[in-house]
Amino acid sequence: MLSGVGIICFTASYGVALVLELTRLLFRSGIRGALLLGFTGAGLLAHSLFLYYRAASAIGSPLSSEQDWYLWAAWALAGTYLYLTYYHPRTAFGLFVLPLVLALIGVAVFLADPQPFARKPASQVWAAIHALSILLAVVAVLVGFVAGVMYFQQARRLKRKLPPPRRLRLPSLEWLDRANSRAIVVSTLMMGVGVLSGVLLKLINHAGQTDSVPWNDPVVLSTMILFGWLVLAVAIGLIFKSARAGRKVAFLTLASFVFLVVVLGVGLLMDTQHGGKNRSPTPACHSPCTVEGGTS
Repeated sequence: MLSGVGIICFTASYGVALVLELTRLLFRSGIRGALLLGFTGAGLLAHSLFLYYRAASAIGSPLSSEQDWYLWAAWALAGTYLYLTYYHPRTAFGLFVLPLVLALIGVAVFLADPQPFARKPASQVWAAIHALSILLAVVAVLVGFVAGVMYFQQARRLKRKLPPPRRLRLPSLEWLDRANSRAIVVSTLMMGVGVLSGVLLKLINHAGQTDSVPWNDPVVLSTMILFGWLVLAVAIGLIFKSARAGRKVAFLTLASFVFLVVVLGVGLLMDTQHGGKNRSPTPACHSPCTVEGGTS
């Protein structure tokens, strides 16, 4: 189980930071930027200590469960937000990023499986590479999604020739263009590493005559579909120059987010052996069953 004190500490810090971001819509403040950095930094520190304890006490690889994976994703996204807020203090990144951070924590607490992944020592290295690369790909997709939403908000304002909101400052379209394009490339590269390491992990487990995730597992299939879409999105940008910037690349990042939600939903809601788990109910035993040390 998650430590109640630990999870409440960094969740509350991120929640206060989100409330502070919302106050941008109401009034100006000279100390709000410092408070944002303070609460987000404190939350990230508590989050980091929490994850360190989880990793140090885990059996197997540091990303030892589906629950840990979501908490690591929230940590990486919160770190990205802190970086952006430090270098762009007048931009309201938190209105778009912090809800995603809190949503990831919520999924970790209420939906994700806390049981550790079953990994053999010989495959732990590739398991860690696989989990980390998929994690970074997810964070890149989420960053692209935020940039895409902000892009459409800015484009809508400029199209209607509205003055910039005094209390809701967003990055320029050029900056958001670059963020969208880079997010797609980074997510594709990281997802490629994740898929390749997953294939190698399966081969290692097969060679060692240990159980491995079947190719038709729902998580494997949905992940391959997401990877295929990301490759297609990059290819579209390479073939059609107009798709590398503007509304088209923003649409690509939003579509990538939809594919990501589908993949995460499959992992949470469907029966899968990914991570060494199976949500299918254990069949009832109508005859003597073999157990450790004898029969029952």
